[in-house]
Amino acid sequence: MPAMTKSFEHHNFGHIFDKLTGEIGSPVEFELPDWVKDQNPNTYTFIRRNVYLSKKMKGRIEDDGIFCSCKASSQSTVCGRDCQCGMLLSTCSSNCDCGDSCLNKPFHLRPVKKMKLVKTEKCGSGLVAEEDIKRKEFVIEYVGEVIDDKTCEERLWKMKHSGETNFYLCEINRDMVIDATYKGNKSRFINHSCRPNTEMQKWRDSGETRIGIFAKRDIKKGEHLTYDYQFVQFGADQDCHCGASDCRQKLGAKPMKLNCELEGAFRYKGYTNGDLHIGSLQSSGEIFSHNCIGEIIRVFRTDRERQPVSTFGIIKRFDNNSRKHTIMFEDGDLKLLDLSKVEWEFVL
Repeated sequence: MPAMTKSFEHHNFGHIFDKLTGEIGSPVEFELPDWVKDQNPNTYTFIRRNVYLSKKMKGRIEDDGIFCSCKASSQSTVCGRDCQCGMLLSTCSSNCDCGDSCLNKPFHLRPVKKMKLVKTEKCGSGLVAEEDIKRKEFVIEYVGEVIDDKTCEERLWKMKHSGETNFYLCEINRDMVIDATYKGNKSRFINHSCRPNTEMQKWRDSGETRIGIFAKRDIKKGEHLTYDYQFVQFGADQDCHCGASDCRQKLGAKPMKLNCELEGAFRYKGYTNGDLHIGSLQSSGEIFSHNCIGEIIRVFRTDRERQPVSTFGIIKRFDNNSRKHTIMFEDGDLKLLDLSKVEWEFVL
């Protein structure tokens, strides 16, 4: 059988392409949809854990030595949010007597809730719950690059000069800030609300400070996830579009209102218009009517080598006669303290 050959000599496909281009019409300049241009999206690198930009900062992480009396036995309950570690917002260490049954490890045992990124009408991008979330459940960890105050200030001025209005900065202590601008996860898209359904909690995990986002109430599938930014103003005022009945109208710093019923003076910290103020409630002439029993505080002191250290504790009771508070510290020890004579702060 003779070999078969293919020849395209008598086939002209040019008319086919001419017909196609004629149906398409004249070329026009491509433009992005308005909602994409208005969004001004910025790219970021997805990470699962915080990234420390300096070895010195990473080296500050030390084990707190926090422990509780819970055990996996018939005489004791298994660790949960009600154990001493959980009340102090500290995850149990690997030495926990509850072993694998320990429930006080939100960053290790609880999976991130299902959520999706959406476009909102007035607040840019946002997150919507893709499943029902129960009150107090772990939602997601807020992660980013861990930087110091100096680097934070440099980045803020750089972003301000470039016209940037979206900031992803979360202060975790006096000299450490989580910046999710360049590296982070979905938590960076959670929008502000004056009546939020989630809240940020500062936890200690094997000596490391980590920020967890937990549900303040039951959240239904399809709801937008929000938390209160407790925004410290940097630059021009920004309008709030949360739509809550008690909306504060503006995203801006306000003096921290301490939840304590005290007539005596004590030192406190609060931000007013971006400036840090340390003072005394007695001198301000204000008396707050709310009870601070059960609040978590950090007490600053010096150790035997005169080095600055801090310890966490829970305010258990207040003695009106001695004007002292009973504080239960991380190791379960109870101490009477005159809070007007020591430096301390609320752990928000």
